[in-house]
Amino acid sequence: MIHVFDYHDKHYIYDTGSGSLHECDEKTARYLSGDRTEITDEEIAGILADVGALKEQGLLYKEEVSAYPVKSNEVKALCLHICHDCNLRCRYCFADEGAYHSAREMMSRETAKAAIDFLLKNSGKRKVLEVDFFGGEPLMNLGVIKETVYYAKEEAAKLGKKFLFTTTTNALLLDDETIEFLNAEMENVVLSIDGRKEVHDAVRKTVNGKGSFDAVIEKIRKFVRSRGDKHYYVRGTFTAKNLDFSKDVLFLAVQGFDSISMEPVVTDIPDLQIREEHLPAIKREYEALCDEYLRRDEAGEGFNFFHFNIDLEGGPCLQKRVSACGAGNEYFSVVPNGDIYPCHQFAGDPKWKIGDVFEGKLDPAIRAKFANSCLFTRKKCGDCFAKFICSGGCSANNYHYNGDIEEPYRMTCEMMKKRIECAMHILAERKSRA
Repeated sequence: MIHVFDYHDKHYIYDTGSGSLHECDEKTARYLSGDRTEITDEEIAGILADVGALKEQGLLYKEEVSAYPVKSNEVKALCLHICHDCNLRCRYCFADEGAYHSAREMMSRETAKAAIDFLLKNSGKRKVLEVDFFGGEPLMNLGVIKETVYYAKEEAAKLGKKFLFTTTTNALLLDDETIEFLNAEMENVVLSIDGRKEVHDAVRKTVNGKGSFDAVIEKIRKFVRSRGDKHYYVRGTFTAKNLDFSKDVLFLAVQGFDSISMEPVVTDIPDLQIREEHLPAIKREYEALCDEYLRRDEAGEGFNFFHFNIDLEGGPCLQKRVSACGAGNEYFSVVPNGDIYPCHQFAGDPKWKIGDVFEGKLDPAIRAKFANSCLFTRKKCGDCFAKFICSGGCSANNYHYNGDIEEPYRMTCEMMKKRIECAMHILAERKSRA
């Protein structure tokens, strides 16, 4: 299958079977899209010759290869809800401002250690395991985070394994001691800030109802300056209130943050929800960001924007591409009382409780449902050019909006496809410059 698309005055062909991207002229793009007006027979012959040569090289109209999804009995990662409470009250929070529609509580050291034991016991031959400290606001339970990290490293060493840790934080509690710990122990740190002060403060408020921008911006700057070459992401969320979100991404870049993610909100709050009528503006905004991204890249002022990162020549193997994120199969979420769910976005929903870390058993029916779910079971993905890049979308979003993990959420699909086209244009421009 091929996908023909334009970006400004550039014309591209993407071949899903080979993962090849080709730039072409306007008439070739129109012809391959089924429009033959004002194209001469001689021009068509030339187009067909070029297409034929690429087909012979396996770079166009290559047959798509099926692959079995990853079905592993080994667990590779846990998201530990170390704290079901928060010192912010963000309006769009899917986690009910940290409480997950339940009591506000902290994970105990005993539960955290039981989660580590569960992961080690069920990790099989895996040598590298991952733990993400999540909330709420994880740093409200920093003491247990520290104990868990040290315990996990000690136990893993006995088995010849190692842990990679990540923490997500709103940065309110960052101080020198905490920064030192995070830099020493965390493989990655995700810091939440939505961009410009007026945008951030409109939705990310303290428990007293005040905007939190002034309380976090300098702390995030200080953390990023201290981070060196270790991984971090500054992560924002855009809503219907800031459809000009490219300005927020660029604002964050100006602050010296060179690893940035800006995610579309997932909410049903009327004034924040992204709706069908917003899609044209959002797609234009991704193009505006793409253009400035390339300009800055060429000027030596580049930064890393998460959604423009794709690798058509390498990247994950096909088996992983069709298996999506591994939630409910290799990756699970553990809430403060030790209950296990397929991922953090299913947490608290009794329908999706899959076990607990103390008993150490996983519901085979729920796990099988996720293990068997893959790109090829999501029927609407079959004729989508983005399928081997997005892997069929987020199971949680699919379920929360369509009632079925196999039913892709259209709004996410449309934004994803536009981001991928922008990312492909960036790849082509960088290659032509090189």
